[in-house]
Amino acid sequence: MFKGKGITYFLISLSVVFWGLSFILTKELFLSEEHMSVTLLIFLRLAVATAVMFPSMALMRHLRRDASWLPKPRKGDLKWFLLLTFCEPFIYHLCETSGVQLVSGSLASVVIATIPLFVPFGMWIAYRERISGTMIVGVLLSLGGVGLLLAGGEGLAGNLKGMLCLAGAVVIAVVYTLLLVKVVDHYNPLVITTYQNLIGLVYFLPLVLLFDGGNLSLLSWSPKMLLLILVLGICCSTLAYAFYNLGVKRLGASQACIFNNAIPVFSLIAAILIGQEVFAWSKAIGIVTVIAGVVIAQRD
Repeated sequence: MFKGKGITYFLISLSVVFWGLSFILTKELFLSEEHMSVTLLIFLRLAVATAVMFPSMALMRHLRRDASWLPKPRKGDLKWFLLLTFCEPFIYHLCETSGVQLVSGSLASVVIATIPLFVPFGMWIAYRERISGTMIVGVLLSLGGVGLLLAGGEGLAGNLKGMLCLAGAVVIAVVYTLLLVKVVDHYNPLVITTYQNLIGLVYFLPLVLLFDGGNLSLLSWSPKMLLLILVLGICCSTLAYAFYNLGVKRLGASQACIFNNAIPVFSLIAAILIGQEVFAWSKAIGIVTVIAGVVIAQRD
């Protein structure tokens, strides 16, 4: 299923589109729902993702007549799944969503787009994976584009607490990628995503029961709110992770992570379309530069 390098590039690009949209949709939820908290939003996203993934996996298993389609973790691998999920979605989403609550969605996406700068060095430290000159040039060029996107916006004068939360998310994302390497060669990416969502739901349930039980009745549960949560749960917490995990499996962690530099591109486009941002030529040049950097980094 989904064979070929071109298909892999397309799917991982689609994951970046979904993650780019997630910043803007998350910000829209916080702006429209006064009683929406960070933990409650993440819990609802994961609940939707889990509700979608398990029936889908069961159907695929039936159609394929493959009893191993949703295998139990191999002996010794459970700890990697627990650690993987502790990083993402648990700690990462706490940091990222808290950051989005405090700064604009487009600025948050710019900070998150710095993840590829650190992953190759993490892979070198942990696994002695080679860092090519072409990859470094591509990363630096993409980061230059990110800088252009940042120009004229909030810049680094954004909320300091929000920026620190986003910086924490970047660190956790690097650790997540290093841990993903431990399991990605032994499991289907959809299997990894299914367990991540399920375990993540268990991690967040005590927090919601302790701190957010009363907020559930205060939410509007309007069509807009339900639609935003469905898109975040299905597209951003399920499909995006499945496609990204597939990219890591086929391209390697360092190359797959480079695509994250394009996240601000789609965040900015979405923000302009719904009126959260205004168009500027510096931002348009930044978009082109980011994409050029991604292309160059993939020519290794």
